[in-house]
Amino acid sequence: MSQPPPRTPEEKLAEAKEQLRLPRIVVICGSTRFMTEMTEADLRETGAGRIVLKPGFDMRSPHGLWSDPAEAAALRARLGALHRAKIRLADEVLVVGARIGDSTRAEITYARSLGKPVRFTHPEVDPDA
Repeated sequence: MSQPPPRTPEEKLAEAKEQLRLPRIVVICGSTRFMTEMTEADLRETGAGRIVLKPGFDMRSPHGLWSDPAEAAALRARLGALHRAKIRLADEVLVVGARIGDSTRAEITYARSLGKPVRFTHPEVDPDA
């Protein structure tokens, strides 16, 4: 008699979220130049009863945390890893904005590689459409 294969961490997470009866978790992706649109999407998604994850701030705006170029580069790397973790945690991805760049395109590819559904505020920018 064979044993069932061990469950993946992703399967365990999905089961835990279901047992906890958590609402769907949506992560917002897109260029931080669309922060205003991200805030609006956050409002709509939260109003629909979803837990929302999104970028926490815009590094294009001046701030002491990223005024040093070396520190800024290290922070960008940490934020990239953090956002990929948000994608792993989420049930779905919402891409915000009328244009997508290389980073957002990579996030879409990553999300789809994990089997996450991806929605767009502007479906015409879907690279797979």
